[in-house]
Amino acid sequence: MGWISWFCPGINLKRWLFLFAAGVLLCAFGLAVFFNYRLMGALEELLFKMTYVTTGQYSNTLITVVGILLILAGCAFMVYGTRRIVASVVSSVIPDKNGSLMETIFVERKLTHGPDITVIGGGTGLSTLLRCMKYITNNCTAVVTSADDGGSSGRLRQELGIIPPGDLRNCLTALADREPLMERLMQYRFKGDSPLAGHCFGNLFIAAMAEAEGGMEEGLNAISQILKVRGRVVPSTLTDIQLEAEMYDGTVVYGESEIPRAHKRIKGVGIVPSDAPAAKEAVEAIKGANVLIFGPGSLFTSIIPNILIKGIRDAIIESNATKIYICNIMTQPGETDGFGAYEHVRMLLDYVGTQFLDYVIVNDQEISVEQLKQYSEEGSMPVTPDTGRIRNLGITVIPARLVSKNDLVRHDPAKLSRILITLIYRLKLFGCGMQFFDYFFMREGMRILKKDSKNA
Repeated sequence: MGWISWFCPGINLKRWLFLFAAGVLLCAFGLAVFFNYRLMGALEELLFKMTYVTTGQYSNTLITVVGILLILAGCAFMVYGTRRIVASVVSSVIPDKNGSLMETIFVERKLTHGPDITVIGGGTGLSTLLRCMKYITNNCTAVVTSADDGGSSGRLRQELGIIPPGDLRNCLTALADREPLMERLMQYRFKGDSPLAGHCFGNLFIAAMAEAEGGMEEGLNAISQILKVRGRVVPSTLTDIQLEAEMYDGTVVYGESEIPRAHKRIKGVGIVPSDAPAAKEAVEAIKGANVLIFGPGSLFTSIIPNILIKGIRDAIIESNATKIYICNIMTQPGETDGFGAYEHVRMLLDYVGTQFLDYVIVNDQEISVEQLKQYSEEGSMPVTPDTGRIRNLGITVIPARLVSKNDLVRHDPAKLSRILITLIYRLKLFGCGMQFFDYFFMREGMRILKKDSKNA
């Protein structure tokens, strides 16, 4: 009975199916007339008699013209009927009426078979990267630091005893299929003097789902289904950890949010407890990845806290994935004052304990005077590329123009994704070389990303 349902009233398909069938019959009859077949004898005899009455003779030329016209009319009916059938089906299955069929095919088919990419970090830098990763693959996992202790995340951490949800929220929002709408909701912060004042709705949502589903990992998986997240977001550890930093003057500062405020040069960072176990899903994502990406983000408070977890560090060393570090564009006051790209890379290698990187992406675009002015007042300066010094470490350096055109000096998602896509396809990291159709789909991803960036 399944096929009969296609002819039920109200689904706006029957008329176009009949039109298509009429087109097929016209083409068949036109071909029969054109090739002078006698398969439809009565109708052909009628045509021959009509030409005789009109012209006084049997005209093969006129018969040929009639056949061609019938074929063209049949093809026109078939094409128009097919377009209307596809339009009726697509309008029913695509929730976003502004979306195109090409976008749906790209997202649901091509990206599903994309490379397994795991990104490690936290903060604003990680969410910026994820905004472009969802146009490269649906198989992206974000391993997020659990050391945040400021703002709404810090309050929920103390009151509910959960790992901080702030960075997890930002990553979920960045990977959500309906990003602009969900971002407004997930980032909404309650105002006023109520107990909810200062809390983000997204943080409360994550906390509620974690409790309802019986754990943070289960809660994040449920939210990913609700938000149609293209990928996964997992914490690096489910243990309540605290970040500590030893300064060069001998003082020790506790808390991720307090370290930059100390305005002292960092000698080293650690976590308490130091033996915090890694989350199982995070380890599996790192070991199973084709590509591992670190950064961009705060070096000491977003990236290194993940590496301080022994299980994560061991998984990084054991992984056979191609490993890429995306260096920050600007230094961060109270964290990386005076650091160039070389110092960023050197610090990562020291904490992992070995040279593990294959590529480093650095910005070599000059920053405008207007953009620099607001940063120089805070003590933040551009990170120098240091390409030669990094190459001496045995790492391939990829300099690129990565600065966004906005007032804030940040990585442009479109520019960054173009570099990553080109690198991933060129290296054939998942058995799919830069062939014509791969290039075509890559261009489609870039087009959708640019459109979404304008609408965001």
